Amino acid sequence: MTPTSAPPNENRLLERFLWLSVATAVATVTLKVIAAMITNSVGMWSDALESTVNLLAAGVALWALRVSARPADHNHDFGHGKAEYLSAAVEGTLIIVAAAAIIAGAVQRLLNPVPLESVGLGVALATIASAFNLATGLVLIRAGKRYRSITLEADGRHLMADVWTSVGVLVGITVVGLTHIYWLDPVIALAVGVNIIFTGYGLVRRSVVGLLDATLPPEEVALIQKALGPLTDDPRVRVTDLRTRESGRQRFVQATLTVPGEWTVQRSHDLADRVEAEVGQVLPGTVTFVHVEPAD
Repeated sequence: MTPTSAPPNENRLLERFLWLSVATAVATVTLKVIAAMITNSVGMWSDALESTVNLLAAGVALWALRVSARPADHNHDFGHGKAEYLSAAVEGTLIIVAAAAIIAGAVQRLLNPVPLESVGLGVALATIASAFNLATGLVLIRAGKRYRSITLEADGRHLMADVWTSVGVLVGITVVGLTHIYWLDPVIALAVGVNIIFTGYGLVRRSVVGLLDATLPPEEVALIQKALGPLTDDPRVRVTDLRTRESGRQRFVQATLTVPGEWTVQRSHDLADRVEAEVGQVLPGTVTFVHVEPAD
């Protein structure tokens, strides 16, 4: 079996990405609350609520990343990688809750529309906040894919959902400021709320799939199968019953190695080590379990 755990330097790097998310959330919440106060826009308040959820989610993500980095112990033989799925599920749930709050506020304002104030300044502040979210969100998504961290990717997608929220709100408020059609403000907020529900649903769904031990992506399974092609010239030597699963950033592979019955234990063991090495070559850090059986 090949042990796996994320290098300490990598964990520290991923934590820095999340601290960037926390700092961005603090800045955007501050800017959007000020914008909402001076414009009296339900869309702005909804946007500020979404950013507040981002701040809470970033804290949850930071906790999950630290837990997932812990090595295996006597209570968790396979490590703590699934903590990242819990974080993504929490983030997805928070997005849905925020969307529900946005929709509720929008419906109330739709029934009782009010004029907006200082639209230009509010739009400027919200635009600056959205630029922060956009830059940080793209960085987190890219880092999440590079380091196979669903926590970083989920947090990045949460920020991108916030960006789309802000775009819708800014367009709506700008139109309201130009036309004085005040019911457009809550209508835009309603549309944005419905849209980001789908983002939250996608995160929750992916988390559930991960918690149910989903197999590795097809392209990674194909790499393993190619690496474990003919290991020797003996046709009796075969790798069968290949099974894979992922747990956060961790990959697990299980396979049965069939060898001639007259082989010694040492020879079989050496070939099993080679199987583990071949998997580790194409997918570094993978935990590989090889069961050896004699050929019929």
